Amino acid sequence: MKTLRSLLLTAAIVCCGVFSANAQIGGQKFAYVDSDYILSNIPEYGDAQEELNTLSAKWQNEVKALYDKVSEMYQKYQTEMVLLSEDQKRAREQEIINKEQEAKNLQMQYFGAEGQLYQKRTELVQPIQEKIYTALTELAQTKGYTFVFDMASGTSILYASDKVDVSDDVLDQLSNVMQTVRREDRKRATATAPGTSGKTNTPAKTGKK
Repeated sequence: MKTLRSLLLTAAIVCCGVFSANAQIGGQKFAYVDSDYILSNIPEYGDAQEELNTLSAKWQNEVKALYDKVSEMYQKYQTEMVLLSEDQKRAREQEIINKEQEAKNLQMQYFGAEGQLYQKRTELVQPIQEKIYTALTELAQTKGYTFVFDMASGTSILYASDKVDVSDDVLDQLSNVMQTVRREDRKRATATAPGTSGKTNTPAKTGKK
């Protein structure tokens, strides 16, 4: 999510942003979006998250099984070590070390900085991010907006009027190229800032316009 929020902020600054014509500072139009709200109204993103969660759980179980095996081997070794020769002890200890290294390697393969989960997330989520970026840019160029803030990014905004929230406009623009929840069916789950209204997402979907 952090990556998308950074993407939204970059789109705002570099590509003239996304803002309401009614909100201006020094002649520059501005508004905000809520990236959490936008993503929650893109069924493809929900599907991607579900697939990632399923893969993550599967791989976590595989890694856990190896670590459980390491624990089992060690406990057995502790029980039998009094009966083993020094050579046998060293051999068993090496077996445990090797199995533990195997578990660590598998963990890195799946969950490392550039592991399979990262690669899968990039494969599934990056195309969605790029489409949102394009929608932001097109909306900015059409409306002549100057700046955009992401209410989900943790920016310290003490008050924000619904009048300058253009998240739905971004979703409408995005619906030209991918499936989004219909505007009339979108509802915020939580308020994003003081003064904003609450909405809850519904599963209703639309195809491309």
